[in-house]
Amino acid sequence: MAAIDDLKHLLAQDVHQLSAMADLLRDEKELLSTSDIKQLQALTDEKNAQLEQIRERAKLKIHALVAMGFRPESGNPSRFIAAAGLTELHQLWRQADQALTQCQQLNQNNGRVMAHMQKRLARLSDIVRGASSRQKLYGAGGQHTAVSSSTILASA
Repeated sequence: MAAIDDLKHLLAQDVHQLSAMADLLRDEKELLSTSDIKQLQALTDEKNAQLEQIRERAKLKIHALVAMGFRPESGNPSRFIAAAGLTELHQLWRQADQALTQCQQLNQNNGRVMAHMQKRLARLSDIVRGASSRQKLYGAGGQHTAVSSSTILASA
């Protein structure tokens, strides 16, 4: 029973921390629109610290599941918990999984915002360097690729 209680406690911590992580990711999106580098760096440091705690807790959850009789090679822990008839534990597991999925979606959205900002910066740097007159074509990965052609008028 100690392993079940430990797992419940760890999952409750996950739900709480993943909710806080979702808030951080929402804040990150707002900061990306303002381009406040100092606040973004502080937020990134906090996000990394929380991710480390989540990773450490994942290891502890695996140990608790193994103590309950779960075999990691047998597949999904959610099925093991549901099959054991531990409904409260299964609900906590689903809540943590939903919170994790939400964080992943928010992180992907922020990644798209950052990718767009990088593309915009690359275009601006092309303009500053005077390379904006080059034609751009789509490459195999869907990215813009500059195509340059040069005509040599004279050579010495």
